[in-house]
Formats: sequence, structure tokens, C-alpha cells
Amino acid sequence: LTDRIKKNFDADVIVITGYSADYSYEEAISKGASDFLFKPVRFAELLLRLKRVLKERHLTQERVKMLEQLQTLATTDGLTKLFNSRHFYNQLTLEVDRSIRYNPPLSLLLLDIDHFKDYNDLNGHLAGDHAIAAVASVIGTCLRDNDIAIRYGGEEFVVILSKTELEYAKQAAERLLMKVRQQKITDPQGIPLTSVTVSIGLAQYATGENRDSLIARADTALYEAKRTGRNRCSLA
Repeated sequence: LTDRIKKNFDADVIVITGYSADYSYEEAISKGASDFLFKPVRFAELLLRLKRVLKERHLTQERVKMLEQLQTLATTDGLTKLFNSRHFYNQLTLEVDRSIRYNPPLSLLLLDIDHFKDYNDLNGHLAGDHAIAAVASVIGTCLRDNDIAIRYGGEEFVVILSKTELEYAKQAAERLLMKVRQQKITDPQGIPLTSVTVSIGLAQYATGENRDSLIARADTALYEAKRTGRNRCSLA
């Protein structure tokens, strides 16, 4: 019974038995019991054991919560709340491996805010942060649940489009371009700031290439989008 409870429920177990010759403390604990008592049991002792188990349960829950928070901090960008570059490389490696093994399509978008240095020089770095956060918000609202958005660094972003053909990826990129253009950016006082645009490089995973090759092709496409006028998407 203890074994079944521990496998199927988030619950602690205190085993109480009168069969002192048939069961051992070690056996009960190995099955996942938090404590083990032989009858007859004094109420005061049982109460102390219950309090101890509840305290340990609370400490365990706090530890799990803290580890989850640390994991979030390790993989999340503080300004945009998107994933960070560390998570990007790990996740893209997994997606490429999946494409190699099972052959689902995979597409990658590299985005860069146009003329961002000039934007910072004109409006200040705080306004630049608001622009970055605004673009991140647009990216978040335009994607499907299984798409992964990352702040790549500075004013650059990456979107991993798993199980996505080039044609849909292109549609997603065009939607992002339009939404960013329409985005209204304000400072903390609500004063409107200059709008921004982005350039996008798009690449679909090609059979046999590795992760870095895919990133490099998307980066080359991004450079081409900037070279040919910005505020557009270029295909690798």
C-alpha cells in the first residue's frame, strides 16, 4: 500500500503496525514511508512524528520551489522574460537531433532591431530597453505553443519553429514584421517613443547539416535582409 501511494500520489506515509516481528523500519523506509511506528502508540509521540514529517515535507517543497526558480533564472532573460542564449543552444541541439532522427521539418528565425544604436543614441538606453521588451512581447504573442522564442543577445532574437516547413515559417516572419511595425512603444510615464522595425533571417534545416551550420545560414540571411533595406525577411 505504501509503495502504491508513493508511486501515484503526492503524499507522505507514516506506517503504524502491531506486527513488530514481521516488518522492519528499513523495509518501510525503503518503500518510501516517512516514518514507522509499532503499536501501542502514545498520542504525544504520534503528534511529534506527524509534526516532524510535515516540517520535512514543507522544507522539501521549499527546496523544490527554490530549484525551479534557480532553473528559471538560469535559462530566462531578465528584461524580456524570454529564454536566454544558454537555453537556445541546448534546445536547438535537441531539435536538430530530432530532425536527424525522425525527419520532421525545422525552421529558424533570426531577428535584429533595425538601427538600434541610433535608437539608443536618440532616445537613451532606458528607451532602448523598452523597445527590446516591446519587440519581445510581440514575438511572444505571435507564436504557437511549441515555438520557442529567445533573446539571443542585445537587440537580437531567435525563434525556433519546430515541425515547421519553410512556407509557414515565412508567414510567421511576415506576421512578426507587421506586428512589430504596428507596436506602440512608450516610456515608463506613458510618453510615446519612436517605433522600431526588425530584419529577419530565415533558414530551414537541411538534411545532414549541424546546429552551427543552420545558425550560420540564418545569420547570413539576416545580413542580407539588412543589406537590402531592412524591415524585411530574407530566406537562406
